[in-house]
Amino acid sequence: MAAAALEIQGLQAWYGESHVLHGVDLVVQPGEVVTLLGRNGAGRTTTMRAVMGLTGRRTGSLKINGTETMGLPTHRIAHLGVGYCPEERGIFSSLSCEENLMLPPHLKGANAGVGAGMSIDEIYTMFPNLAERRNSQGTRLSGGEQQMLAVARILRTGAKLLLLDEISEGLAPVIVQALARMITTLREKGYTVVMVEQNFHFAAPLADRFYVMEHGRIALQFGASELQAKMPVLNELLGV
Repeated sequence: MAAAALEIQGLQAWYGESHVLHGVDLVVQPGEVVTLLGRNGAGRTTTMRAVMGLTGRRTGSLKINGTETMGLPTHRIAHLGVGYCPEERGIFSSLSCEENLMLPPHLKGANAGVGAGMSIDEIYTMFPNLAERRNSQGTRLSGGEQQMLAVARILRTGAKLLLLDEISEGLAPVIVQALARMITTLREKGYTVVMVEQNFHFAAPLADRFYVMEHGRIALQFGASELQAKMPVLNELLGV
């Protein structure tokens, strides 16, 4: 049986003296779309950052495609085939859209989590907006176009496990729909996606499974087929 794309056991994490994660356990299988739900401050973004080694002290186990990463620096974790799209996007404003896309290195390696990065042409097929704006400076892109560019840069690297933090936040409905189509396409291509989302109505139709976080722990987990049955408890936990 193939190793899980991401397996977290007993994860605890701190920012300085602040103890943020209190024993997180979750598993994401290859090709799944999994959504982390929870109120602000529940620990969802910290979980993503902990996977990448971007928090302070961490304990527990973090495996990517079967490889323990707890002792690895961030760049070594990325080379296992992980792409992280943080909420702040990090577009290079002085470079054009296409120059931003040319920057990311390809993650060369024999690890199962690393594949060939998408070509510029494949990116433009998936994101027609970026093709139209290929010569526009980063600062001249709309928020939605910047979000597409941030995700597209990760796809250029060859990463197959994508950690996406609040990619729909504050965007126009037409852009949110385009991002939903993107995630559906990525699943069809065999990518594994872990999303942190506040927009429940965006995330709900896309995810294969859901984890709900509360106070730095997993409070609830369930599959897409159970979503309707879980709505009363989700209303209680999230106010959706």
